[in-house]
Amino acid sequence: MRLKYILKRKGYTSIKLRTMATKHLELKATINGIKGRFILDTGASSSCVGFEGIEKFKLKVQDTDTKAAGAGAVDMETKISHKNSIKIKDWKYKAITLVVFDLGHVNTALEQQSEGHIDGILGADILEKGNAVIDYKKKRLHLKKLVYKY
Repeated sequence: MRLKYILKRKGYTSIKLRTMATKHLELKATINGIKGRFILDTGASSSCVGFEGIEKFKLKVQDTDTKAAGAGAVDMETKISHKNSIKIKDWKYKAITLVVFDLGHVNTALEQQSEGHIDGILGADILEKGNAVIDYKKKRLHLKKLVYKY
């Protein structure tokens, strides 16, 4: 039996991934009701958006002393945004914290490969919350649906 169907019976939703020219995996997600393009990054500890995402995704941000590093850039200024909702296909999480920093270096590299602009990076925080299973061969991300108690 295929992995997708086994996981579906266990309460997972299956999300299509696209391999970019840079070999990154791209997916669509909705933050605070607004759609965006994201890279799936298993090595990123936190999910993040670029500074231009503050307005686009209606983020309430706070300054922070934390510096970000990654993808060839170091010591980058950051902001933080708490209590955001995220939806990836049928999977939803109501209180994600996002790191906000300059993704210009990432988007420049993507544009050089004719990939266009991404809004952010989905990291290990999402993968952990969703008890993620990644099927690289089928290019699918599987996230276990969360059950909220009211």
